[in-house]
Amino acid sequence: MGLERPPLIPVLSPSRLRLSIIVPALNEAAGIAACLAALTGVRRAGCEVVVVDGGSSDGTAAAALPWCDRVVTSERGRGVQLNAGAAAARTDRLLFLHADTRLPEGALDAIEDALGRAPYAWGRFDVALDSPRRLLRVVACMMNLRSRLTGIATGDQAMFMTRAAFDAAGGFPPIPLMEDVAMSTRLKRLAAPHCLRMRVSTSARRWEADGAWRTIVLMWRLRLAYFLGADPADLARRYRR
Repeated sequence: MGLERPPLIPVLSPSRLRLSIIVPALNEAAGIAACLAALTGVRRAGCEVVVVDGGSSDGTAAAALPWCDRVVTSERGRGVQLNAGAAAARTDRLLFLHADTRLPEGALDAIEDALGRAPYAWGRFDVALDSPRRLLRVVACMMNLRSRLTGIATGDQAMFMTRAAFDAAGGFPPIPLMEDVAMSTRLKRLAAPHCLRMRVSTSARRWEADGAWRTIVLMWRLRLAYFLGADPADLARRYRR
């Protein structure tokens, strides 16, 4: 059974918008409507949702259009797409949300409280993997602890920031992998992150498909190789394999 017709949501002027939610997508036609339908409440509360399609071949843009404020296109690559979304956003507060990540109740108020009036404020949520497996609950806890200790956020944690922080950091680097780690490093030079304990829920599909331990080892190897200076394009090829 498919989703119902999307509700009509009034188009707000930029002065009345509270937050811009930027969703990068690539060949997500099967799930993009469900992702955006989950944002109906925050859109009614004063958020705009901008989907950035990186050249999908499965009709992602058409599937997304009824459920968001607008769809923009860009070259493929998450960093490039996130920057294109920020350029199209109409507010000075930005939330970067993966298509397989869901916001918790109260997320909008939590973001506004965290950003406050500080010009270079930024942060992220804790994360939970949508799986009942105990090992994956432990994995999520370790991800959150590592992020809190290092000040490094990942895209799965729904990074948010002021536009001033985004601009001062130079945006996301246009690299095919680790753009979130690189952006966190840039933002840390401006301010410490707000590490919200409120949890977003993100898909465990890769962990389930490839095996939890295998994925853990792969991600640690890729992260270590990145910090040792490996080419992000080579890391992206290893990640896709």
